[in-house]
Amino acid sequence: MDIIDFLATVPLFANLERDTLQEFAAITREKTYPKGSVILFEDDPGDSLFIVRQGRVKVVLVGEDGREVILGVLGVGEHFGELSLIDEQPRSAHVIAMEDATMLVLRREDFRARVERSPAVAWAMLQGLSRRLRRADEKIGGLVLLDVPGRIARLLLDAATESGGDRIEKPLTHQTIAQMIGASRETVSRAMKDFQEANWIAVERRQIQITDRNALEQRASVRASA
Repeated sequence: MDIIDFLATVPLFANLERDTLQEFAAITREKTYPKGSVILFEDDPGDSLFIVRQGRVKVVLVGEDGREVILGVLGVGEHFGELSLIDEQPRSAHVIAMEDATMLVLRREDFRARVERSPAVAWAMLQGLSRRLRRADEKIGGLVLLDVPGRIARLLLDAATESGGDRIEKPLTHQTIAQMIGASRETVSRAMKDFQEANWIAVERRQIQITDRNALEQRASVRASA
């Protein structure tokens, strides 16, 4: 798939005419990153927008003790770095390749100049930011109000919704889940085993299938004890 055809599949550019897509394709650079490499460091200058063309990346905060908290996992067609394009502030988190990954990179000046002529892109970016803010609000609420199994249930439901069904397309290891909800891997493993034994989920070849959405939704609404 050439860059123009790929951009047509990216929600940020989905409503653009082909000649406009060609203009955006002309200003992209393609960069590859091996698994485990840092694509962006927190506090780096924010001078580019990144679109995932191949692979997966994680957006993380790293504590002084080296512990990672995963803010999000992004796959093909998703983008990051737009906040710095808007406010010209440094990067707010690290972005790390979870597997060999290919990025399309658009420099701030080039991107802004074309967005000014393509309001549809600006509107799509605002919609994307709005969705992320809502997810952030839900995540904060879950961390405060839900116990660990409830947080896991909420995460699985959200991931399945993003995939458009009951199968979670993005591979999620127990360690990744733990880093996303602020828990230990051992606690996550116990809860996932309980979910499987209750036939709420099925796991085959590291793919998670939700088999009882109602049960998970009820578990995701149970608040932690005071």
